Amino acid sequence: MNDPLNRNVVSAQSIPEVFGSMVFNDHVMRERLPKDTYKALKKTMELGKSLDRTIANVVANAMKDWAVEKGATHFTHWFQPMTGITAEKHDSFISPEGDTAVIMEFSGKELVKGEPDASSFPSGGLRATFEARGYTAWDPSAYAFIKDHTLCIPTVFCSYSGEALDKKTPLLRSMEVINKQALRILRLFGNTGTTRVNTTVGPEQEYFLVDDKLYRQREDLILCGRTLFGAKPPKGQELEDHYFGVIKPRVMDYMADLDQELWKLGIFAKTEHNEVAPAQHELAPIFNNTNLATDHNQLTMEIMKKVARRHGLACLLHEKPFEGINGSGKHNNWSISTNTGVNLLEPGDSPRENAQFLLFLTAVIKAVDEYQDLLRVSVASAGNDHRLGANEAPPAIVSIFLGDDLTEILDAIESGSPYSKRDAEELKVGVHILPRFPKDTTDRNRTSPFAFTGNKFEFRMLGSDLSIAGPNIILNTIVAEELSQFADVLEKAADFNTELQELIRKTISEHKRIIFNGNNYSEEWVQEAERRGLLNLKTTADALPSFIAPKNLELFTKHKIFTTTELHSRYEILMEVYCKKLHIEALTMVDMARKQILPAIAKYSSLLTKSALEKKQLTCDNACAYEVEIVKELSTDATGLLDSVRKMETDLERAENESDITARAMFYKDTVLSGMAAVRSYADHAETITAKEYWPFPNYTDLLYSL
Repeated sequence: MNDPLNRNVVSAQSIPEVFGSMVFNDHVMRERLPKDTYKALKKTMELGKSLDRTIANVVANAMKDWAVEKGATHFTHWFQPMTGITAEKHDSFISPEGDTAVIMEFSGKELVKGEPDASSFPSGGLRATFEARGYTAWDPSAYAFIKDHTLCIPTVFCSYSGEALDKKTPLLRSMEVINKQALRILRLFGNTGTTRVNTTVGPEQEYFLVDDKLYRQREDLILCGRTLFGAKPPKGQELEDHYFGVIKPRVMDYMADLDQELWKLGIFAKTEHNEVAPAQHELAPIFNNTNLATDHNQLTMEIMKKVARRHGLACLLHEKPFEGINGSGKHNNWSISTNTGVNLLEPGDSPRENAQFLLFLTAVIKAVDEYQDLLRVSVASAGNDHRLGANEAPPAIVSIFLGDDLTEILDAIESGSPYSKRDAEELKVGVHILPRFPKDTTDRNRTSPFAFTGNKFEFRMLGSDLSIAGPNIILNTIVAEELSQFADVLEKAADFNTELQELIRKTISEHKRIIFNGNNYSEEWVQEAERRGLLNLKTTADALPSFIAPKNLELFTKHKIFTTTELHSRYEILMEVYCKKLHIEALTMVDMARKQILPAIAKYSSLLTKSALEKKQLTCDNACAYEVEIVKELSTDATGLLDSVRKMETDLERAENESDITARAMFYKDTVLSGMAAVRSYADHAETITAKEYWPFPNYTDLLYSL
């Protein structure tokens, strides 16, 4: 295989050897740990049992020996604070031996617990600046791995007083809750062999690639991750010629390198292709345990950017890097599976299996209907607001797509009438076999925010750079709540089958409004959704207050996912991030307008004015019509741009003087965003009439078609 970067490229034959080679996985543990230690660690990983300190010392030493053999010199507790990205503090393995020598050591204490400074991470008021103490604690359910010559130990992150300061802690809590409630349901169906129920996720990751040299000439891309200015290029995605098209050699080299780096970390990178927009691509992994999938997706985003730089590229993970073409999302393929290999969202071959499937299915339907606000909150961000509902992504209205066949089956169960696609026979859950239907009886609905795709639900509202922890915390928790309610009813039933039939029928009847199999992009659906009473929380500022609504506070505290204090802190953090991102974008617009765009307009106008005056001296006035017309238009643009910039500067001062975070967010949404649109409109028009060599930064054609 050719390697233009002169690095070691993995051959196809050696991929199985390379895969997971940088992970302290089950194979490595079995090989390097004493049998008793291995069994104790596996029990900790699978059942959440505590790990004895002496065993931790043995594990730590084995980890250190393995890591050093792989070239690691340092270790770090790798955690996921509320920044949405990962954090790490590196310590070397060295320990002094006398005055002039060192040995390589790593203790069980260092493995199990760390103490990074917590004062500079977002806490939403949980910590004062001077309260710096924070703790990281090893998460044994996730494998340690080597990255950049450093042994990375996945950990949770909490404050001195015990509050969760990260995304992993509530995710692990939510996984325990859905495991507990799902097992209650399985026991009612006579299943005593299953000891663990996990949710699984396969997050499809969309991204853009642009030339790094051009990227570095755009202040907005560097500071904001998206273009704040840019006139529409002559060609966008109208021809639909990029989707699944032939991958360009430079991009293919990048993808090949990316695959190898991900495979080394045990990440199941499987599918890669061109996406709809020019310069847009997608990577999809095989599904995995939700905890591991979350870790892997954070690593994937980091490595995508790192590998891009090696290839002279910039990887853009913003939800909407370019105006007028599709933004990037992340499809969260979520399912529920047992440790015996059964997918609980897949119809079975017996009446009891199908009754079980229908109960889990209706639990999801009820959960999505009752907690549609939380699902919207879970994907809310300033960047995603540009994407949702823009005829490229689902709208801000949450609904479920089931497909015609499954919807008709539910309708038949609700009404007690025959299912039209089989013999006229009343469907009685738990008595008759559910009519078999192939997974692909209904076309995929790419407009649905939450689509059933045979044995999983595809949650399509996530933005590209979002941590998948948040949406999966919500999904796990809301479905666990409905399973809990179902179990409460069925555990008291005098006649299980009769009660089960009625419970499924009643749930369908009360929550079928959330099911919609049509075009979610249409205006008709917006009106229909309003008629049904579904929420349409169009922006992050509109959605986030739902996070701390009384019913949601009750949900999270009941299942001990968040304390009331942790919930309010996260609300504060999310609102602060929304405001800060818009503030940074607005300041960047001001900076680019004042220091780049207005000077460029003035310079080009001066050139045209000089040309017009020279022509006028030699010929009649008509000879300089072009120059005069363009100068007039540019003068109008410059005046409008300057006035808009001045107004935005005033608006930003008003925004930052607003002490109430909710009121500040609403001001940014209602006032600052409209001001940004005004600034952009003048600048983008000026770009269309300014000679290219005078425009101060690369345009959309340069960025989208340079590879």
